[in-house]
Amino acid sequence: MAADLAAIPLTRIDGQPDSLANHAGNVLLVVNVASKCGLTPQYEGLEKLYEDFKGKGFEVLGFPANDFGAQEPGTHEEIAEFCKLNYGVSFPLFGKADVTGPAKQPLYAALTAARPEKQGPAEEFREKLRGYGMTPTQDPEVLWNFEKFLIARDGSVVARFAPGVTPTDPELVTAIEAELAK
Repeated sequence: MAADLAAIPLTRIDGQPDSLANHAGNVLLVVNVASKCGLTPQYEGLEKLYEDFKGKGFEVLGFPANDFGAQEPGTHEEIAEFCKLNYGVSFPLFGKADVTGPAKQPLYAALTAARPEKQGPAEEFREKLRGYGMTPTQDPEVLWNFEKFLIARDGSVVARFAPGVTPTDPELVTAIEAELAK
């Protein structure tokens, strides 16, 4: 695990301390999530990825954020209950925190610095947001909910996927499989 990422203190959604050091040696998919977003059904695909690959050293780590359209308004308890009841989420969820702007949590500051540009249909997504009268962020900032960072077993950030790249997208699945094969 890259020392800078591994040392960042994190808090699980249940209040327990954690860090990426506790997940060292695994391939990680770090995703900022939200419960009231048009992309929220991606939880189902994320859980499937987790179930399919966790036995091979893969984890999905979900980071609720209320940065975009106030689409994660709930408390930690409400978020955890929503994810479990609606999508059967069993992968780790963390405390709600900002993923953009001046109050951005340190993990996301490190992730966006390590991989400032995203793969996938980011410009199409920006145009869609503009069509809704919103001003989208620009790289290196996180664009919207369900942006995905792929972290290799050694802790390096090897890929970043735009929010519109679904958990079943062959580009994402192939990238995960390639990292697991190393």
